[in-house]
Formats: sequence, structure tokens, C-alpha cells
Amino acid sequence: MKVKETTAVFYERSPDVSRRLRNTAVTAKVSTGRKRSIDTNGGSEAGSKEKTANAVRTHRKRQVKEIVNNEKSQGLKIIPLGGLEKIGMNITAIEYDDTIVVIDCGLSFPEDEMLGIDFIIPDVTYLKDNIDKVKGFVITHGHEDHIGALPYILKEVNVPVYATKLTLAIIESKLKEHDLIKGTKRKVVKYGQSINLGCIRIEFIRTNHSIADSAALAIYTPAGVIFHTGDFKIDFTPVFGTPIDLQRIGEIGKKGVLALMCDSTNAERPGYTMSEKTVGKTFDSIFADHSKQRIIVATFASNVDRVQQIINSAVKYGRKVVIEGRSMVNIVTTASELGYINIPDNILIDIEQMKNYTDDQIVLITTGSQGETMAALSRMAASIHKKVFIKPGDVVILSSTPIPGNEKSVSRVINELSMKGAKVIYQDTHVSGHACQEEIKLIYALTKPKYAIPVHGEYRHLIRHAEIAELMGVPKENIFLLESGDVLTITEDKAEVTDKVTAEGILVDGLGVGDVGNIVLRDRQLLSENGLIIVVMTLERGSNQVVAGPDIVSRGFVYVRESENLIEEARDVVEKALDKCLSKSTTDWNKMKTEIKDSLSDYIWKKTKRTPMILPIIMEV
Repeated sequence: MKVKETTAVFYERSPDVSRRLRNTAVTAKVSTGRKRSIDTNGGSEAGSKEKTANAVRTHRKRQVKEIVNNEKSQGLKIIPLGGLEKIGMNITAIEYDDTIVVIDCGLSFPEDEMLGIDFIIPDVTYLKDNIDKVKGFVITHGHEDHIGALPYILKEVNVPVYATKLTLAIIESKLKEHDLIKGTKRKVVKYGQSINLGCIRIEFIRTNHSIADSAALAIYTPAGVIFHTGDFKIDFTPVFGTPIDLQRIGEIGKKGVLALMCDSTNAERPGYTMSEKTVGKTFDSIFADHSKQRIIVATFASNVDRVQQIINSAVKYGRKVVIEGRSMVNIVTTASELGYINIPDNILIDIEQMKNYTDDQIVLITTGSQGETMAALSRMAASIHKKVFIKPGDVVILSSTPIPGNEKSVSRVINELSMKGAKVIYQDTHVSGHACQEEIKLIYALTKPKYAIPVHGEYRHLIRHAEIAELMGVPKENIFLLESGDVLTITEDKAEVTDKVTAEGILVDGLGVGDVGNIVLRDRQLLSENGLIIVVMTLERGSNQVVAGPDIVSRGFVYVRESENLIEEARDVVEKALDKCLSKSTTDWNKMKTEIKDSLSDYIWKKTKRTPMILPIIMEV
């Protein structure tokens, strides 16, 4: 029996869509035919006709809706909002249609010329403008350059946070400090588990790094799989947990990976990164060689495995352990409560109890391995720590390598410690938490991505990573060296940078977020280099006659008592500039200030070849 066909009117569409609709109609007829034969066995012919016609309409509507939606899709977008061109501030938005998932949300530390700035957080204007699409933050691990900005960004983009157990615990301690814990949804994700956020599914995969509970992410989108390594290394003998899940990575690679976003930090280093356990042997050797001295070890607060190995050596050689530094105390406490670090009973003592033990019975674990000004080790080196004083014979171990840009600060601390008679050890006391070239090659061999997107590093690291990707068979045209803010759009047949969004860092100074910009930084730099001159004068209301002044105050320019002649001549220059304005009957104070600044600036440059900031102040009585 022939079924009566139904017709429908569609909006204008491409030939490809029309072809797919014809195929859909054929499929619907075939499906309907089967349905009819089943219905006729158990019901009336009229009822079968009606059911069959309804089946056709329902099937076609569903298929047409899917096709139209696919036609409207603008492709998969990968938008790094930070983490490129420099170390730190890692944050990337993955967007498909009405879904945005944000990978990490870190901060970076200021450069030398950013005077007074505490740290830098990413500009998330794009996320705020598309807040209805943002489904959540997915965090790879608990380092500051991946989670540090969350307390600030969540105030503007309040969406759920997904992370592994230790990572989320560290995040929660930060949220408590900012009173955000009640208003933020959080979910712990285990390795092997997946979360569904809009049309995107994300699977957490075990990796190794310098902090426990680090994860890589397999991001399943309608366009294909993006594999994001996070910060990683391949460590077959980790201190805590098990090695990286290479088997699962290989399984994902066999199914097909559209794009690989891989850590570039150590892309310039050949070979493999050494296992974290090798540092433990170094500690044992140092403890054995300095059995009579007090030992102070500085490392990253978040490096829980490193702290564990220091504690192991302390137990082995009969020493008590003191934890110093707020961030160190917080993370060690959190890791201990969750079982990520094993501290035997009666090993930890309070810093106040140090005086009850001899030097050979103490090891102090502290922050400050990067030379941070206010960190505990820096305060000890500068003799401003209230409870710990460096003395001759102390052994100080720096268990880290300087982050690019921190070399001068670290050298300063080493020099200060050495001048106080301490022995500073910084060779072979650290292994990296990032993959070297051969490990990066292994990830490419397992995933076989169509596109390569190097991330996490300075531009020189990204360049070297791109060379590795090409060596591993990724075509050069499929390797993208992105800048922060680039919008990489991937469609069925191509990938290209199609747009640019705002992705500049926001400066944080004390409690101020974003209130310091380039103009303020320029003023600070000018003040730091050449000082300030303030010119104060009082004019009579109406006549503009000088009642008092001009008086000149200098800060950071010259020592006034030793430069009285210069200041006196400068005062004369200001008086002449005032007279010039008054002779022209100038009453606009802005013009008067400009004349004073120009005249005084010319005079000072001729006399000193300096350009201090000049600030005229006019008062009226």
C-alpha cells in the first residue's frame, strides 16, 4: 500500500543541505514502510496509515532541525585569553554554538617595570559579554598560574568550578579568604570521569606534574576531540599516586584527535624530565653531609611531593620539621587532611618551639625560593623575620629553579644569605614538573592530532614546540602559534584565526583591581627614575596677584639642603613664568600651570639633564 507523502516548506538553504534533506526523506520512507508492516499485523489499515504519516512527519522534523542547527553552527572556537607569550595567567575558552567552557583561570606575576603591582589577572570581557553561554571553569591542577585568578574572576563570572580533589581543596581555601565559598558551586571530578557542560563533554585523565592530582582533559565537542595536556611530565616513579595514564591517551588517539593543546614550557630541553624521586636521594645526601647544622629548605608551597620528600629525609635523620610561610602552612595542612602527604606523629613542631631543640635536630621548610620580597626566606635573608635569624653554619637549600624574570631576585637572596655565613645549595636540588622534548613527542605519537596548538610558554617555547609538532607529522599549515585573544575557528574543512578579542592583563595593586593602568605605571616609572618637584603658590582672588610663594618642594630629585642655589634659581624661573602670564592678563589656571611646567622643565634639563615630574599647585585666597 502506498503511503501518501507529506510536503513542507523550508527556508532558503544551501545545495548541501537540500541533498541531506532528500536523503532524510528517503530514510523516513524506508523507516515508515517497516512501521506499516508491523502495524498491519496488529491493527486496522486506517490506523496504520495515520501512524505511518505521523512517523514520517516526526522523523523529518527531527532530522531537519538537526541539519538546520548544524548549518547555523559557526564551528568550534578556541580562544586563549592568557597563557601565551609569557609564563603564567593560563586561561582558555572553548566555544561551540551556545556553550563556552573555560579551561583554567590563573594569574601571572609582574615584570620589573610594573612598580607596585602585586600580580596580573586575565581580562575576561569576552566571557562577561557571553555570560549566558559560559557553563563552567574546568581546572587542570592547583598551581597559581592556573587557579590564582579564580577569586577575582568568579565575582564577575559566577559559574561552577570543576576540578580534582586536591585542586578543588586548594581553590576552596582561596574562596574562603575572599568570602566566596557559599556563592560558588563546586564539583570534585575523579580520573576517568566525564562532565557534560552544554554540548561539550570533558573527561579527566591522570597525568604527573609537580603537584598531585594534575589532570589532562579530553574535550569532546560536536566538531571533534580537543586534547589539552595541562602542565605535565611523564614520571614512571611518582612520589604520590600512579604514573600518567598513557593507555587512555592512546585509546583517545585511536578514536581521533582534532586538536592537541600541549604544554610548551620545556620544549627547548632535549630528552626526558627526571623523576621527582631523584630529588629525595639528593636530600638524603645533603642531610647526611650536614648532620650538625641547621637545615632550611625553600621550595614552592604547592609542591606537595617535594615537601613529602623533605619530611622523609627529616624522619630518616631524626630531625623535627617546622613549616613557615602562610601559603606553605595552608597547602601542607590541606594536603595532610586529604591524605596527599604523610606526616608521622610528633614530627611537626611550631616555630615557637625551635628554641627547645639544637641545630642538628631541626629542618625548616619555607616559602621564598623565587626571591619574593615578602616571602619568609627573603625576610630571613634581610634580617627582618621576627622568629628566624640566619647564622653562620646554617645550610639553606633552594629546591627550585628561578622562573624567567626572577633570576635577579633569587641571586639577591643567595648573596644576602651567603654574607651572613650560610651555605647555600641550589645545584641538583630540583627537577622540573614539565615535559621535555621526548615526552612531548610521545604525546603526539599517541594522539596523532590533525591540528597542533602549542600552549603554556613564552614565544620561543612555542616556536620550538611547533618544530617538534612538524617533526611528528603535523603539517605546517595545521600548526597554530596563537596570541592571547586570537579566535581560532575550526570547521569541517579548515582551521583559521577569524577574530581577535580583548585579552590584556588586569593589574592588581593591593585591594585595587584594574584601577592601575599604563598611565599610572608610566607616572610611577617617571617618579622612580627622576623624582618629583612640586611648585606651590597662592594668588589673590580677582586680581591674580601673587600673595605667597612660589615655594618649591622636591622628592627624589635632589637633596634640597645641598642644592639651595639650584632651588633658588628654579624659584626665579617660576616667578618669571608667572609674570609673563600676568602681563598677558592670563586668568586660565591651566594655561598658567602649563607655562610654569614648560619653563621649569627647560631650566632643570639644562642644569641637570634630568626630567622630574613637575606638579604646579595654585591656591586662591
